Formats: sequence, C-alpha cells, structure tokens
Amino acid sequence: MVHQKNADTDFDFDTQGIEMFVENGWVKAKGTTLGADNGLGVAAIMSVLASDSVEHPDIEALFTIDEETGMTGAQGLQPGYLNGEILLNLDTEEDDEIDIGCAGGVDVTATGNYSQAEVNSSSRGFRINIKGLQGGHSGMDIDKGIANANKLMNGFLKKTADLVEIHSIHGGGLRNAIPRESEALILCKNDNIDALQLAFNSYESEIKSEYSDQEPELLFEMNSEEVPLTGMDSDTKMKLIASLDGAINGVYKMSEEIPGLVEASNNIAKVEVDKGNIQILCLTRSSVEKSKEEVANQLKLSFEKAGFQVKLSGSYPGWSPNRDSAILKVLTDLYEQLFKSKPEVVACHAGLECGILGTHYPKMDMISFGPTIKGAHSPDERADIASSQRFWNFLQEILKNIPVKS
Repeated sequence: MVHQKNADTDFDFDTQGIEMFVENGWVKAKGTTLGADNGLGVAAIMSVLASDSVEHPDIEALFTIDEETGMTGAQGLQPGYLNGEILLNLDTEEDDEIDIGCAGGVDVTATGNYSQAEVNSSSRGFRINIKGLQGGHSGMDIDKGIANANKLMNGFLKKTADLVEIHSIHGGGLRNAIPRESEALILCKNDNIDALQLAFNSYESEIKSEYSDQEPELLFEMNSEEVPLTGMDSDTKMKLIASLDGAINGVYKMSEEIPGLVEASNNIAKVEVDKGNIQILCLTRSSVEKSKEEVANQLKLSFEKAGFQVKLSGSYPGWSPNRDSAILKVLTDLYEQLFKSKPEVVACHAGLECGILGTHYPKMDMISFGPTIKGAHSPDERADIASSQRFWNFLQEILKNIPVKS
C-alpha cells in the first residue's frame, strides 16, 4: 500500500494496524491511507484459494512485491515461470470499468548542494505552511485540477524572492501521490516584514480563489519562528525557484487515440531542501514511450540548467490496448448479463503491472478490473462496500467462464 497520513495524525505504519471504520457504505481509515489499493485484489485472490465452493479452472495466483514504489516484483518475474495464457489483474478502481491498457513511467530525481550563508543579524524567521489539500493518485487524479503543494510553495517563494532567504523546504512524500502539504522556513529582514505580510496575504487570496472548487480545505499559515543561523545562498535560491517554476507538473499531453485519456504527465512529488542538500523527486508517466522520454528530458534540462545532477531510473513500459482480446469479450458479455448495463472499456493513466508482465509473456491475454476505490494514495482513500460485493460476484462468474486453454 501507499503509506500516507495527515500531518496531525500520530501513526507508525511499521508498528500499527490501519484503524478502519465504516461510514455511509464506505470503509475508511482514521487519518491514513486505507490499503484497499490493492488489498482488495489480494483479498479476492486469497478468498478464491481458501474456498471449497468457488468454481474455477486450474489457476496460478500471482502476488508481486513493491508494486507501488518500483514494481520490482513484476520486473523480476522471469519468462517461463507462469503457465497460464490469461491474466486477470485485480487492480482497477472503478467497478464499471474494464481496463485494457495503462501508462508506463520513469522516476526523475534531481539532487544538488548549496552554500549555507550566514543570516543577516536584522532578520526574523518565519515558517510557511501550505496544507489541507486533497492530494490523490499521481496518475488517475492528475487531470482533476488537484493542487500540488510543492508548486504552490514555489509560487510563494517566487513571489517573495526579493524579500526572503530560504533556510529549508520540506514538501510532499511519495512519487505516486500528489503532494498535499509543504512547509518552508524562511528569513526576512525587519525592514521587509510588512511587504512580506502583504505578499503572503495577496498570494493566499489568489490561490484560494483559483482553487475554490477543487481545494475547499486549503490552508496557508505564516508563523514567527526562531531565526536559523544560516540560509541558502541567493544564487542557488534563484536557480532552485526557476527550475521548479519551469518544471512540468500535471498533464503534459492528452491521448489522440483514446478520448479523455491522459497520455503523458509529471508529478513533482517531493522537494527537500535542508543542511546544504537539495533533492527533488518526480514521477513521469505516459502510455507512449516517446512522450515519456520528452517529459523526462525536459525535466532533466530544467534541473541541469540549475546546476543539479539528474538521474532517470525505474523505467517501466506501458500496456498497449488490445480491443480484439478474447478475455475482454468474455468480461463484457458477463458484465452485461450480471449488471444489465455495458461496462466502460478503458485504458488508464496509472502504472499497472500488465505492461511489465507483457514484456515477459507477450502472448498472454491480459485484462484488469476491480471494485470502486476513491482517493487512493491519500488519507481520503475509501472502498465502496456494495461495489466490493459486485466485484466478488463478477470475479466468480468470470472464473466459471474462462475460455478453455488452447
């Protein structure tokens, strides 16, 4: 699962169990991600294995590690290990959708160093907090107008660049989660404090107006803080702000083949600036390899122009749709019989393992489906109980009607 929690939630993912509760037909968690993504898929497989009554042909149950942070399990699966010809991937988050394609991705990491200059004796320290954003899945939610806390903080630092120096920035977390919170410790000369307060108020009003519909809980805070002894040198400060300002974030390109599908995007997931070190983590996604390379290379150029070192790693391929799939025909027919409506046949802008598995098993007929899960990769994650029942019934009918192995 993706480990995310609200800033005011005291929780240790290594030692505590998720605190679940039911509200209005949804299973939720108290202040953390739920783990329905993809605990529900795992639970369904284990339920089939544990049952003496579920009808199915000979099956192989495939569990992979590290799906959320590198897909190393799928990448390490060697050709010849599996015998099946059909793969049911239980990892889609809308129960009226059948998925036949997904995006690939690559991690972009920029690192650098800076000189720590002594602070002007007439300066004051201020801690800036941007929080209350909804966050979300950096693939599935990237086109929903959700604000990125790292971009908002950088916008404020750009607006006040002539007034402040930067001591530290801590924003975001995991690459596959749109960042919900960012904090910066800044320094301002006494003569500029009134101008800083005016700039803060102006920026807060501007951003809250821009995101009034998408981010109703958005909160800006500026509080006095003990003056740190050092700040970032001004040259690096300007280069850092410029590089983040120019870096692609959000949707880069929509698909020309599939209406409404994001082809390529980037998430500026984490910005860490402290003690002379800079680290910026991004996740670039695309269903087209050329577009993925375009975005990654543009990010690389933007960060290298600022003097940072850039590493591209963890690249994985997308999954190309096959509308002539035999198992797709089985699923669409069964769906109509069970639920008296047609499913949406889609490709998604998330990183399903089917793209990687397809490189190891190019003849395997693959399909992905699952129950309705909202807010994945954020503490708002919730699973629809009724949808989970429909998903379980659907899975059982599919297993009864799997085509005979050729």
